Amino acid sequence: MKRIFLIVLDSVGIGAMPDAAEYGDAGSHTLLAASKSSYFSMPNMRKLGFFNIDGVSVGERETAPRGSYARLAELSKGKDTTIGHWEIAGVVSDASLPVYPRGFPKEVIGEFQKRTGRGVLCNKPYSGTEVIKEYGEQHLKTGDLIVYTSADSVFQVAAHEKLVPVEKLYEYCKTARELLQGEHGVGRVIARPFAGEPGKFERTVRRHDFSLEPPKMTMLDRLKEEGYDVISVGKIVDIFAGRGITEFVRTAGNEDGIEQTLAYMNREFEGLCFVNLVDFDMLYGHRNDVDGYAKALTYFDAQIPKLLGHMKQEDVLMITADHGCDPSTQSTDHSREYTPFLMVGDGIPSGKNYGTREGFCDIAATVLSLFGLSVSCRGSSMI
Repeated sequence: MKRIFLIVLDSVGIGAMPDAAEYGDAGSHTLLAASKSSYFSMPNMRKLGFFNIDGVSVGERETAPRGSYARLAELSKGKDTTIGHWEIAGVVSDASLPVYPRGFPKEVIGEFQKRTGRGVLCNKPYSGTEVIKEYGEQHLKTGDLIVYTSADSVFQVAAHEKLVPVEKLYEYCKTARELLQGEHGVGRVIARPFAGEPGKFERTVRRHDFSLEPPKMTMLDRLKEEGYDVISVGKIVDIFAGRGITEFVRTAGNEDGIEQTLAYMNREFEGLCFVNLVDFDMLYGHRNDVDGYAKALTYFDAQIPKLLGHMKQEDVLMITADHGCDPSTQSTDHSREYTPFLMVGDGIPSGKNYGTREGFCDIAATVLSLFGLSVSCRGSSMI
């Protein structure tokens, strides 16, 4: 029974792409920024060939890497989670999803207020932690919802769990998702529940993403149609709006994501286990926490022996990312960067450099090829 475990290290970019300046990201290099921390240590990823990837000047190259490796460029127009994951699954986005650097237009906010029966606070690009500090107390007094965005294509709704129960917040976000289509079809509507008292507000772990459906067939759709299991660990199920998924489990962070992945490694299934580890991005990249980012990479590296130890004979492990989020720049937003790709398994050549690939979509083509399926999406197989 063939099983592929595809792990996305959310935002672990490995250097600015040639067009990074067009996105305001000239010079961004997430991996390099994290490597400057004293907490950075990735000896196990080194053994797989991580530091042998084209353009990676961090760390020492491995003379005999266990895995094969590549540097991936992004074909799609964008640098966000939705577009990055869609491209990993074989869908290239030729146009950027809409963004709102001045907030959402009156007609959008007005309709959202009409449908929810609640007022709106903020309506600007804002840091998720700062917005609840700034507007949390007013939200508690008025009952108005905190709506904000970022440089990404997102409509985020924050509410205190004691005032707005989480399930009710999800209903409001579903309403926003129905509203935000077509011209205003943002990539994700995100529920951002928080708790605590004024001066001590904290976001809770019950975030939930409501994504657009991919506009074309993905490798997940194809695998499911062919009768394979497609298992989501973390927010994959939300990114793909549930499409192409046969089973899912949400996670509370990287540690939980690793534990859930190991649990699936101990189960029998045939198909793809698609994993997102979100802490790199959510907790450290967006908060410009270089040391925290380095610690998260070091933690993941320490889990590599466990992951490899749980692999069966036909298993393949793939490790990649969906964009960058350089924690050392003034920006707290995603960055337009190359991403790494590592692949290891008994049937995978050791030490093979697949070079710089044209798109993240080469992952989808490779996954389908490993299952003996013709490639029905963008991308060229590395096998």
